Amino acid sequence: MTTNLNPTTNWLTDVNVFAVNRLPAHSDHFYYETLAEAKSASSMKMRYDLNGQWKFHYAINPVNRPESFYQESFDCAGWGDIRVPGHIQLQGHGKPQYANTMYPWDGHNDIRPPEIPTDHNPVGSYVKYFNVPENMQEKPLFISFQGVESAFYVWLNGQFIGYSEDSFTPAEFELTPFLKQGENKLAVEVYQRSTGSWLEDQDFWRFSGIFRDVYLYTVPEIHVYDANVKATLDETFTNGTLKADLKLLSANSGSKVVAELFDHRGNLIESATASIEGEESSFSMTVNKPKLWSAEEPTLYQLYIQLFNESGELVEVIPQKVGFRRFEMVDKIMKLNGERIVFKGVNRHEFNCRSGRTITKEDMLWDIKTLKQNNINAVRTSHYPNQSYWYELCDEYGIYVIDEMNLETHGSWQKMGAVEPSWNIPGNKPEWQDIVLDRAISMFERDKNHPSILIWSCGNESYAGEVILNVTKYFKSVDDSRLVHYEGVFYDRNYNDTSDMESRMYAKPADIEKYLNDDPEKPYLSCEYMHAMGNSLGGMNYYTELEDKYPMYQGGFIWDYIDQSLIKEDRYGKEFLAYGGDFEDRPTDYGFCTNGIVYANREVSPKMQEVKFLYQNVKLNVDQSGVTITNDNLFIDTSDYYLEYKLLLDGKEIYQNRSNVVVQPQSKEVVEFVLPEKVLQNSGEFCLHAALKLQENTLWAQSGHEVAFGQYIMEKQKVENPIAPSSEQFRVVEGDVNIGVHGRDFTIMFSKQVGSLVSVNYSGKEMIAYPPAPLFWRATTDNDRGFAQTFNSGSWYAASLARKCTNIELKQEANQVQVIFTYKFSVSEKLEVKTNYSVTSDGSIHVKSSYYGAEELPQLPIFALSFKVPAKYDQLEWYAMGPEENYSDRSMGARLGIFKNTATDNLSGYLNPQESGNRTGVRQLSVTSKYGDGIKVSSVGDPVECNVSPYTAFELENATHHYELPNVHYTVITVAGKQMGVGGDDSWGAPVHDEHLLKANEDIEFEFLIQRVNC
Repeated sequence: MTTNLNPTTNWLTDVNVFAVNRLPAHSDHFYYETLAEAKSASSMKMRYDLNGQWKFHYAINPVNRPESFYQESFDCAGWGDIRVPGHIQLQGHGKPQYANTMYPWDGHNDIRPPEIPTDHNPVGSYVKYFNVPENMQEKPLFISFQGVESAFYVWLNGQFIGYSEDSFTPAEFELTPFLKQGENKLAVEVYQRSTGSWLEDQDFWRFSGIFRDVYLYTVPEIHVYDANVKATLDETFTNGTLKADLKLLSANSGSKVVAELFDHRGNLIESATASIEGEESSFSMTVNKPKLWSAEEPTLYQLYIQLFNESGELVEVIPQKVGFRRFEMVDKIMKLNGERIVFKGVNRHEFNCRSGRTITKEDMLWDIKTLKQNNINAVRTSHYPNQSYWYELCDEYGIYVIDEMNLETHGSWQKMGAVEPSWNIPGNKPEWQDIVLDRAISMFERDKNHPSILIWSCGNESYAGEVILNVTKYFKSVDDSRLVHYEGVFYDRNYNDTSDMESRMYAKPADIEKYLNDDPEKPYLSCEYMHAMGNSLGGMNYYTELEDKYPMYQGGFIWDYIDQSLIKEDRYGKEFLAYGGDFEDRPTDYGFCTNGIVYANREVSPKMQEVKFLYQNVKLNVDQSGVTITNDNLFIDTSDYYLEYKLLLDGKEIYQNRSNVVVQPQSKEVVEFVLPEKVLQNSGEFCLHAALKLQENTLWAQSGHEVAFGQYIMEKQKVENPIAPSSEQFRVVEGDVNIGVHGRDFTIMFSKQVGSLVSVNYSGKEMIAYPPAPLFWRATTDNDRGFAQTFNSGSWYAASLARKCTNIELKQEANQVQVIFTYKFSVSEKLEVKTNYSVTSDGSIHVKSSYYGAEELPQLPIFALSFKVPAKYDQLEWYAMGPEENYSDRSMGARLGIFKNTATDNLSGYLNPQESGNRTGVRQLSVTSKYGDGIKVSSVGDPVECNVSPYTAFELENATHHYELPNVHYTVITVAGKQMGVGGDDSWGAPVHDEHLLKANEDIEFEFLIQRVNC
């Protein structure tokens, strides 16, 4: 809308006013004055960056703002500065606030849409002085704001320019009539709350300010304002058509367009010439057998659109990347280039732990490479359009995109988890139609030329109704090359036509199967699944296993990519990663913003190990003779990779070989291993590892990067007595309180009073800092909290702290001494645990721990034996499943081998301290000092689970931040027979799958050996 009216703050609550004098949305193309500049992709000379320091004033509400600051006579020299782009709340003004579904003013203001708080609506007043660059003088001049949250007014030299809402798409205005010679004063007034805030209730930090780039731009005498470039394929996928519809500014009669298309090797393959009729021009060209675009092989053609004036002079060149692909619904299945597609995706917020949603190109490059390196092929831009550069990267690197418009009204229809849409917006309210549709138009017009975008999304968690249904109708009216997504119809099937696919959030695998077995009308997609909050992602394989079972199951998007946590200093000036509530922000949803498979500081979390394995497009099924390579890629063979296979004996590599194997897409082949005959005659545990690795460097990884992995562990005959007989003599002293076992250079002590092993002294070095005790509790994970484990199973917490030793039995034999402790617990008089320590003459200790279950007990988190050693013993060497932490329901991506880390590093970086660092399949664990002396724990019979940490489960349990944990005084070793899985179907009630739970009424037993290392 265009108006000469004086601006008013009434617009902030007027649902009909969301764009005043704002230019129509258009494609995000670049343009240059010469072909050489366009081909070099240099910075645009016709843009002038206004990023940097601006003068700034902060007011807590409109009443306190400097109302006339935009006037030329207003002196703001005494104001401070603020960095643009950047959030106001991260630069010393106000405070960031995290909220999930509730509106940020909940509990403070009793309001309904489109009202906004008047007492707390922070206003940022920005001023920037500039001189028009020489090459832009005497030309039309425009300004582009790429992202401002949530509403803003613009003045130039005291004259009102315009107003806009929608935080995540560009707002542009013409400045030409209001320019003057010399210095110009640009003034921008930004409001945190507006009508648009009701439409921006995403699960994120609530910021405000100019948080994306700002720049001036000019245009040549003939300018393509908007380019709609479509690269389509016929039904045979062999004939391509490139068609471009151009909207121009100020074209003259006799002007023309010349288009040239180059292939990915730089060869000119087609050209076209078109005249300019009025302010429009179109051209098309056919391409025979084009190389197709996909995430597997993201082939891009380079189009140059050249504009010549009536004198034949070149005035503008537009470089445009083009990808030929065909995405469609065929027989209820989404297909790309004729093949059924499976989205192996993740939801991604734009986030940086220091600058919030102001992210850099370096951040985006790191992200795109991380996605590709970990076999993630798709991204949902949750829940707003991203910076344009992200789509360029997705085009170039090969990532499928669900482009989601800036819409979420979660707090208007779901309260405390209950669906209650009595005042839902936009619903069927026609007064909200234009402001919502405007957001769809802005996204489509900017992003329409990106081949990576396969699906438009009508927003997130805004219930359903006519308004959103009309958004779908709009998308379909302007674009027949993509499908439309919206999950909210799940709550109201009257609007089922809003979405082309059945999209659900956090549906359990059984629910998905029920849908797919019920003759469905639409393919299934989980727009959000696997809530990766804290130590999570257990049971992901239950979802990925559906890919081969049901053709109409077409994948999903993990929630989510990166933790939304911010750097903050504690009271001692030390930086830490903070979550909701840490900034005294209320209301808040606390740590619910920490759901990433990547930490906020852009370090990959241990959860990524499982994602990479379960998302791999090539499966390696290994057995003793070789490997079956199943290439699930749709379009590419395996010629870019080499096969590497290794034979390990007790975790150590003893043989390696490699070969080149070409497996066609959607095919499988068997490769037989060539192994030396003699090596398999050795005794011990053999394991075969097979991996596909990159032959050469790519955009996203170096040669040798592993893209697929598989292993085969050969069965090893159990050793009944792993301790060799020793001729060493030892003596046993049974005192009044203690039982001592003494050898030539060791002393093992048991205390009747304590009821446990209290000393393991090898060569004068004491290894036990705190006695072993049965452990039934693990530090509560975020998912545990979600399904109320503390409430339901909290009695196990008490049982771990308080036990009664009811019997001590001493048995002396020729080569060993047994001390058996029997424990009872208040949780049940029938519950009993026995721990049997057998000391041999060389000082080794065989430990057997037995749990005898009882009925009517709550679900058991873990059965383990935990003890402390001095903190200097913190160097870890594992022969176990690894290298990253793993659990019974998150171990598919783990491999058997020897890995090293430290006790401190073994504690994962989940923001709320919780159980982490576990390894399954532990054969042996050495815990030593930096000098190499210490102890090792070895499984006897079946492998055990182990965890080593600087902290006990109870210290972790009682801390809500890492800085609350005590100074490190010990290394805590926990050896478990079993531990429940971590779950991840959701984090607010979904239990761990039954097969990964421990039943308290069933007996559990495990054995391990403690031995000295270099002492």
